[in-house]
Amino acid sequence: MRAGFSRSIAARLFWSAVFACVVVLTLAGLALTALYRQTAQVALDEQLNIYLSALVADLVNPREDNEPGQLGAPQFQLALSGWYWQITKIGSLPPEIRTSRSLFAAYLAPLPDSVAPDSTGRRRGEIAGPENKPLRMLERRIDAGDQGRYIVQVAATTASIERQVSQFDWALGVTFFTLALLLVAAMAAQARYGLRPLLALRGDVMAVRRGQADRISGEFPTEIAPLAAELNLLIATNREIVERARTQVGNLAHALKTPLSVIVNEAEAESSPLAEKVAEQALVMRHQVGFYLDRARAAARAGAIGVATSAAPALAAMARAFAKIYARIDLCVECPEDLRFLGEKQDFDDMLGNLVDNGCKWARREVRVVVEPPEDAGAERLFLRAVIDDDGPGLASEGRAEALRRGRRLDESKPGSGLGLSIVKELAEAYGGRLELTDSPLGGLRAVLLLPAAA
Repeated sequence: MRAGFSRSIAARLFWSAVFACVVVLTLAGLALTALYRQTAQVALDEQLNIYLSALVADLVNPREDNEPGQLGAPQFQLALSGWYWQITKIGSLPPEIRTSRSLFAAYLAPLPDSVAPDSTGRRRGEIAGPENKPLRMLERRIDAGDQGRYIVQVAATTASIERQVSQFDWALGVTFFTLALLLVAAMAAQARYGLRPLLALRGDVMAVRRGQADRISGEFPTEIAPLAAELNLLIATNREIVERARTQVGNLAHALKTPLSVIVNEAEAESSPLAEKVAEQALVMRHQVGFYLDRARAAARAGAIGVATSAAPALAAMARAFAKIYARIDLCVECPEDLRFLGEKQDFDDMLGNLVDNGCKWARREVRVVVEPPEDAGAERLFLRAVIDDDGPGLASEGRAEALRRGRRLDESKPGSGLGLSIVKELAEAYGGRLELTDSPLGGLRAVLLLPAAA
């Protein structure tokens, strides 16, 4: 999975953006939750401060009924409601403590001495209340003059804060999850849209490789346009190198052909054993030079980019020529009109011509040539399949590998140098294809040639 991640730019962009989105949304969610908790706590403190101020006012300015602390809020009347107040007179023995009805015979513990008062003299903090439930409490010490000094405490349960924070977290989680899905979809669309020029460039390069175009065309963004230009230069340079190699090979062929012809002619003019040996070896040299020159020329042509050959017209011309040479043979050729070979026409003629010629030499009456289009049109590389069947004597399985070796002739009764099948095999491999020999349903030999096809 890691290897696939590293190979795909789209995956790298997408998953890195997803990771950043998750991190940012998580941190934002934690920050918002903390801020909301703080806001809820401040709101609770403000509400407690109102009740604390009312209790202090009752102590400093007592009413006629002399019953301070009778707050009108109903939550202070319900037993263990979570809202409590308590007034403790300092220095009285026994302690004089007045509490809200909600405390139900319980008492509020004072805040620790470590809690410092604020600028108004109020102290605030967390304590354990009745039933050991956490409470948020405000506490203030006041001096009521002749009435004495008091500790006034107002507390409320923090359950409401936790409940509000929990509801906020749930709503925030749903919102952020929806936002994350929308962001992920947007990032996927962004990555797809942003990498579309690369996909277009890939399609143009594939079209050149398959022979559908001779160069990369179209307009690309400023980041990719230089790459497209360099690829066009590379294609042009490749063609120049192939053409130069082809020219040099041709020049070499011409340079060697004349001296060899002179040697053969001079040797044939003499009747001595030495002359015969020289003539024999000169002919061998001519065959060898011709073979390797053809091989070098084919290798150069196979390296060319964007060259394609229509198979049907080439086969039709080939069939007409062989029909005249082998009039006794019924030669049948089938090939789709739009099928193209991704390579030079001369190489296509050499490979198919050698195989058809070989089939006609050994056939009794019939040779059948069928060229089939690629089976998987969506594959990265397409291969056409040429099948040549004859009704001749065939070839045993143990002799097929030997027949593909250069210069090997298993039967001397037929004309030839033994280079045809080996040339076909090496040419096909130069193009990335292959040649296979099997039994033919006609009774003779079947040659199956796989060659790259232009889409």
